[in-house]
Amino acid sequence: MTGRITSRDGVNGYELRLEGHLDDRWYDSFAGLTMHHETDGTTTLRSPGLDQAALHGLLARVRDLGVALISVTPLKATPRG
Repeated sequence: MTGRITSRDGVNGYELRLEGHLDDRWYDSFAGLTMHHETDGTTTLRSPGLDQAALHGLLARVRDLGVALISVTPLKATPRG
């Protein structure tokens, strides 16, 4: 995933929450993302710096896996001081 965004739109990537725990074998499919198994039985994929075009590709990959998407949350850009 090479699409990167600037903070001018206030978003610095996305967090996707998926139903169930993805096997670690899927980690390579989501290269560049962090994958975390939550205690509530969901998986969180976090992608700082991902733009909307790359997000759509990621959503297509999730769809193709047949995994239920629970939420997509924009990550806010941190202001530079």
